[in-house]
Amino acid sequence: MNLSAWILKRFGWKVEVTVPDFPKAIICVAPHTSNWDFILGELAIRSVGRSAGFLMKSTWFFFPLGSLFRAMGGIAVQRGKGKHRRSLVEEMVHCFSESNRLVVAITPEGTRKRTTQWHTGFLRIAYEADVPVCLGVLDYEHRHIMIRDILETTGDINADLRTVKNFYSPFRGKYPDKFTTDD
Repeated sequence: MNLSAWILKRFGWKVEVTVPDFPKAIICVAPHTSNWDFILGELAIRSVGRSAGFLMKSTWFFFPLGSLFRAMGGIAVQRGKGKHRRSLVEEMVHCFSESNRLVVAITPEGTRKRTTQWHTGFLRIAYEADVPVCLGVLDYEHRHIMIRDILETTGDINADLRTVKNFYSPFRGKYPDKFTTDD
């Protein structure tokens, strides 16, 4: 048992990862209601001997945290659109096309606050880059972290997002009042 698995077990968390170790994939992670989600997610993926990069608001990439986050696979996301910049979707599709191995965890809510407006970029990235979406769950109610299900995107963003929200509806985040799958 590695250190990450030991820590999670010590705090009563069960980890279940049954999806293949894809060379390229997006791990959609929800519910996302606390900064602890990041720590639990990192421990969980490492407990099964895998790793995943992650997208994070660029304001978190200050010294010394920026160096640590980059070393862990962090990708800084600039909010807003620059005049000569590609969109985040275009940039990530390009990253997938240029990489032999790239697995990225993305929280569709894009915030720890309650929101009905989930971001769809992860679905567009997966569809355009032709990579699977692995559905990762942080279920605080049962202290269970799992990645068991795979969503093959159809290109119908609204239908795919409804499927994703339906999947996550039974799960509870650390702060259940901050999570909703409503439209």
